[in-house]
Amino acid sequence: MAKALVVDDSKTMRTILGKMLVGIGYEVCQAGNGREALEVMDREYPDVSLVLADWNMPEMNGLEFVTELRADRRYASVMVMMVTTETQIEQMTLALEAGANEYVMKPFTKDVILEKLQLLGVVQ
Repeated sequence: MAKALVVDDSKTMRTILGKMLVGIGYEVCQAGNGREALEVMDREYPDVSLVLADWNMPEMNGLEFVTELRADRRYASVMVMMVTTETQIEQMTLALEAGANEYVMKPFTKDVILEKLQLLGVVQ
């Protein structure tokens, strides 16, 4: 079974995204910030193939997390989708330049998440 990591400081948001991912066949890990997420990635390597990460988190934000993740060649094939309240085009550009593969703005619908996952080629 494919594994996904949901990174968000909101437990509610992790639960919502986690349930969506479980519903399409993923096993889900969670982390409350970027630092925890890097620890999970290290522990779960090479099983995690998808990461959904928030931008605004304590300790290590989503942009810092994506930058660190992409600096590690082990994670080159991991698909990363930012799911965030950051709505400015500059923020989206920064995230994509750092190595995010997709970008979703909160609030979102299940259909939007599924559409983005289809664009990434991780679901049918």
